[in-house]
Amino acid sequence: MLKPFLLTLSLLPWIPVFLCGTTTEEELSVMEGESLTVPCHYEPQYASYIKYWCRGKMREFCSSLARTDESHSVNPSEKKVRLFDDPVQQVFTVAMSNLREEDSGWYICGVEIGGLWSADVVTYKNIKVIHGMTVENSRLSGEEGSSVTVECQYSERYRESEKKWCRSGDWSSCLLAGSEGSNDSSVYIKDDRSGSFTITFKKLQMRDTGWYWCSAGLQKMPVHVQVKPRPMTTAVSVTSQPQTVANPLPPKPITKESWSGHNFSHVLGSLLVCGSVILVGLAIVARKWWKRHKDPVLRQLNGMNARRNEYSDVSCDLQNATVVFLNKDSQDVHMC
Repeated sequence: MLKPFLLTLSLLPWIPVFLCGTTTEEELSVMEGESLTVPCHYEPQYASYIKYWCRGKMREFCSSLARTDESHSVNPSEKKVRLFDDPVQQVFTVAMSNLREEDSGWYICGVEIGGLWSADVVTYKNIKVIHGMTVENSRLSGEEGSSVTVECQYSERYRESEKKWCRSGDWSSCLLAGSEGSNDSSVYIKDDRSGSFTITFKKLQMRDTGWYWCSAGLQKMPVHVQVKPRPMTTAVSVTSQPQTVANPLPPKPITKESWSGHNFSHVLGSLLVCGSVILVGLAIVARKWWKRHKDPVLRQLNGMNARRNEYSDVSCDLQNATVVFLNKDSQDVHMC
């Protein structure tokens, strides 16, 4: 009899998994003293159903905190938990304010189906309320000469604690922040006493690069600041100017003297060219004329040499030789 009872107890945590329509499990973190809004989505067919928000991991043992069917006689601003349903968007939201560390735990946002064997449609939320410090952005960067701002958030229990901004490894560099803030040559610190204090570097320098700490009481968070050199736009424009300034010289204006000289040289060049052409033409004509009159004389001399050779065997006295032209029109010549 004891064994079935123990077996039932061991299976009891798993019963909601099979009987409830769980959609997802989420883990949410919030700083102590802050507020938190949780959206809970549902299917369109559940628009008219009752929605609820309760604390616990099991529906049967979940402590109800807010329901849509509850009367709203209490002032909503005085309630720590408020629930708003939007059937058009198929979502209801739960707003929790002024959270404490003891509010950490499992919560259920569900749609009540009703009936013994009809399980509710639920979603599990694990909310962790933490105390201490957080930094919105733990790594910051900016150009030389610009400004950057670090926001360090702290929980309510550190509201009255001393706030510091220190360079890592150099505790003598710590700067304190009061209600009105304090000024330094390059750093401005202000605590609004509502959950965060800000550190602003007014004019970054290359030496400001490094690790820092923002602390509240015994809590501290590291922050790294990176300063980048400013672009050398001025130097580039100056060096590029000599390359673009070099322009060709403008043409010289034409004057009367320059135009006269240019005209004379042009005419002289034309005359020389024409004279050269004429001389070449005369040389060609003279050569043709000489060639035309030179050919008959050569033929006569060649004929005379041929006939002289024909009569070379006739013995005659060349000293007393007489040239006899047989006919005026004949080209035959006899020497005897």
